[in-house]
Amino acid sequence: MNNLANKIIIYLGRTPNFETEIMLQNDTGIDYIKTWNASDKVKPTDDQLNALSSEATKLENNEIAVANRKKEYPSIEELVVALYDTEDKLALENKRAAVKLKYPKE
Repeated sequence: MNNLANKIIIYLGRTPNFETEIMLQNDTGIDYIKTWNASDKVKPTDDQLNALSSEATKLENNEIAVANRKKEYPSIEELVVALYDTEDKLALENKRAAVKLKYPKE
């Protein structure tokens, strides 16, 4: 459902409340919109949503990259120490740059 949710986010240009405003379901093996209560746009057709597939995939890949980065970024403790130590600060910047290279965004 993540890809359908991302298509909807792109279609609306914002993240809706997926518990009350737009509810998604998958009880047949296919994701679909069960309820559409977004007042700012009419419910999109399948063709409109399918046209957003590549953008939705890019959004999903970027979300994965950000989640992976968060796991490997320096801790708050390391950041605080780096505030007071020049060598630690440089090492911290290098570590952060390496993580960004390891998990690039599209």
